[in-house]
Amino acid sequence: MTSLVFIQSKHSFFTHIIHLFYDGGVFFMGPILILFFIVLFLILKNVIVLKREKRLSRKHIGLINSIGLMTLVWGVLGQLLGLVDALDKIGMLNDASTAILATGLKMSALPTIFGCFVFVVSRGATIIFTWITKEEG
Repeated sequence: MTSLVFIQSKHSFFTHIIHLFYDGGVFFMGPILILFFIVLFLILKNVIVLKREKRLSRKHIGLINSIGLMTLVWGVLGQLLGLVDALDKIGMLNDASTAILATGLKMSALPTIFGCFVFVVSRGATIIFTWITKEEG
């Protein structure tokens, strides 16, 4: 039987997200966050165009798709470079513990996870916009 242990944390959810952001590396997580805000802006802009002009902007839908895919690729690149860096550091040590390996793997996976989240949001918006377009046409 597997038992789960929940550790009470004194940190808020927002503080935890900030720590994950820095753990994933600002060089990769920063652009992903910026691209996420751009995707949200384009989604809102497309909703405004829909409300005002009763049509969807193909340009915005294309940009949402492209930026979402770029974010996913940027996150994967961050993970690959993080893995190479972590494995180089582990290779310098004579005896690496599993804790060091697990921490390095977790830190390298964070940009990919965040990039996947942005990709799913952008793809979900595109699916909804495409569905609306098919219903109108």
